[in-house]
Amino acid sequence: MKGVILAGGLGTRLFPLTRVTNKHLLPIYNKPMIFYPIQALVNAGIQDILIVTGGASAGDFLKLLRNGTDFGLKRLNYAYQEGEGGIADALALAGHFAEGEKICVILGDNIIEKNIAVHVAEFEKQKEGARILLKKVPDPQRFGVPVFNGNKIVKIEEKPKDPKSDFAVIGIYMYDSKVFDIISGLSPSDRGELEITDVNNKYIEWGNLSWGEITGWWTDAGTFDSLLSAGSLVAKTGANMTD
Repeated sequence: MKGVILAGGLGTRLFPLTRVTNKHLLPIYNKPMIFYPIQALVNAGIQDILIVTGGASAGDFLKLLRNGTDFGLKRLNYAYQEGEGGIADALALAGHFAEGEKICVILGDNIIEKNIAVHVAEFEKQKEGARILLKKVPDPQRFGVPVFNGNKIVKIEEKPKDPKSDFAVIGIYMYDSKVFDIISGLSPSDRGELEITDVNNKYIEWGNLSWGEITGWWTDAGTFDSLLSAGSLVAKTGANMTD
């Protein structure tokens, strides 16, 4: 399985910090934010990784990460997203890199305490389709929220005012090669973006989306509050642990 980290965007919720750098280069405690999703993939046994970024600071990723030797990698791959087309639009740039293999996608501002290796292994055994990861949160209305029928997800609602569960779909997704066909058929949402929730709902429609609940804490780092929280959590407990 190959890994894809989506690290583009303008990071407007973190202005003025992101006027001079990409959000994913900001520090989380003692490391740049982008280090954490890379380590999460490496800890799950994924060695072939693509970073999708954009904007004026894209070259700084290469200066910081080089070929990925700090993570035990032989090389890192890079792709450049022009404009602001959304998560699914950024993921579309990974089509050539994937070469028909399954992929594990992580949003670059997602930080986890534990390892996702067990979920990657489960998806490796899955013949086709997709797998998403969930976490119970106190404020699910901020996220994509799964709607359950028993133990089966029948729909994902994006930022619902009345959430049907207290789970959030976190920014770690696993897909087979059909994901790129799905993206090519998407229409922009009201925000003018290609939405990853629409991708996941298509797999639900096909009946081949599985899910798992992560252990340990999870946070994004896209706002000042979550950036501060992420740094505090890492300082206290560490991140991307091997168990």
